[in-house]
Amino acid sequence: MLDAATEAVSFASGRSRDDLDTDRMLFHSIVRNLGIIGGAASQVSREFRARESGLPWADAIGMRNRVIHAYYDIDHDIVWHTTTQDFPALISELRNLLGEPGQ
Repeated sequence: MLDAATEAVSFASGRSRDDLDTDRMLFHSIVRNLGIIGGAASQVSREFRARESGLPWADAIGMRNRVIHAYYDIDHDIVWHTTTQDFPALISELRNLLGEPGQ
């Protein structure tokens, strides 16, 4: 999850929301990472997710299901907001959980 979130943020860095509409490679790269994050989150035990309830487990899993099953109906605004606004906090939380220093 940490690697995929970090990668998605790096893809969006220096880019604009409009780029998501015009650069198909950017869009597909970020959506792929959203799927990876949700897939990884779904593999974490329910007990662990309950213990670490500060992380958006259900949101990540739901986002994965959306990008996998409704591929041509993905809201680009949500993808952009998730990547640029939500992922930095997720990255920080995951680093803390893993005992990794922040960057």
